[in-house]
Amino acid sequence: MKFTDKMSFYTALFGAKVVNKGLHLFKRAGTSLPGVIALKISNGFLSFLSKYCEKNIITITGTNGKTTTAGLVAHILKTNNDTVLHNEKGANMLSGIASSLAVNYKPFSSFDYAVLESDEAYLTKLYNYINADYLLVTNLFRDQLDRYGELDTTAKKIQEAIEKNRNLKLFINADDPMLSELGAGNKKIFFGFDDITYKTTLKDSQAPAEAVTCLCKSDLSYEKRYYAHIGKYFCENCERKRPEPDYKGYAVIYDDYSEIYLKCLYNKEEKEKELYFKTHLVGLYNAYNVLAAVSTALELGISKEIIQSALDTYKSVFGRAEKKVIDGKNVLIQLIKNPTGASEVLRTVNQNTSKKLLIIINDNYADGRDVSWLWDADFELLKDYPQNIIVSGTRAYDMAVRMKYAGFDFSKIEVKKDIKEAINYALSGIEKGEQLLIMPTYTALLEMQKIFAKNM
Repeated sequence: MKFTDKMSFYTALFGAKVVNKGLHLFKRAGTSLPGVIALKISNGFLSFLSKYCEKNIITITGTNGKTTTAGLVAHILKTNNDTVLHNEKGANMLSGIASSLAVNYKPFSSFDYAVLESDEAYLTKLYNYINADYLLVTNLFRDQLDRYGELDTTAKKIQEAIEKNRNLKLFINADDPMLSELGAGNKKIFFGFDDITYKTTLKDSQAPAEAVTCLCKSDLSYEKRYYAHIGKYFCENCERKRPEPDYKGYAVIYDDYSEIYLKCLYNKEEKEKELYFKTHLVGLYNAYNVLAAVSTALELGISKEIIQSALDTYKSVFGRAEKKVIDGKNVLIQLIKNPTGASEVLRTVNQNTSKKLLIIINDNYADGRDVSWLWDADFELLKDYPQNIIVSGTRAYDMAVRMKYAGFDFSKIEVKKDIKEAINYALSGIEKGEQLLIMPTYTALLEMQKIFAKNM
């Protein structure tokens, strides 16, 4: 690296760290501002940082689960005593990634891995600055259509990013038919579930399954469909089918945890064997996140003992199935942002333990202005919910109307548009030891983070 480039990099790094110190001093949340400053000072800031990575740069994208999956991968590597740079707060556009790296990077040092979560639309921009070693793609669902358009548009954006790096190795969810054609010229490692068993009190989804068309324009059929368009699919017309996973899982889903039995070629030296992992993260969607992270770790040569130790000690990122205790009261925070993700969260609502349910819907840019996705989410699962439901946020009344049409008793819907007021009101309605489930959209989650930091 040239001396002038180093000067530019370290000037940007120093500026970002000063801004971050100021934000903490004045108790202001600002996950991206230090990165904005770093990129203003040094346009190539991200490319400079990648020069200090000793082993691999792992990038993770997809519609749902990328924050949790990236968090799991980073935590497994740290448990293995590797040094890791990771945008752990989920800020996944260029400024957010730059911010996390600037804040966490120790000057004049190197690190083993970078684990970078990237927004699907920004991945190709990120690859302008770094040559990643791996790209893990979790899934593709309809998400914020006013920002990104239909699924094929999002897939094309990811493909454009892949084409910038022909040496990129891909971890692909085999059960998502939208992903199998990505990276035709790249090495692909598939993970997926062969079967899933539920031992829970969860309700079955009442929403229609999401239809997906094959490349030949015929509708796909399913040997097993797990949710939405995810499952063991095949085409009766052209015989296209779900790829055989390199890491083949069988999941048992309980109310409070999941078990994953995984068949794979472990350490590349043995015959296929079955490994067992347990996770305290709830729901099938989190079982997929764990399967993705575990497959990645095994591919990197991490032992099953280290992986299980990491799963045992992993703490959820704020808002992603995160559990908190506030004034002796249990709070579970589950981010929702699109129909499929929201429906899966709704299936985990246990009617016997959640005394109160608070749903917060915003329509700011980062949420997506179009909230018509609420009508595609499976809120019918709540029609017999025994308690009152509180709705809040800029689109609180839209949420209230959606609940009415879902068949929920309209007299039991309480509207509190102000988020802080809604949280305090909801907490006041439960006893110590009981649980409040909060389901916020993205900017509502950020506002909650500020409220908790200042007042709770």
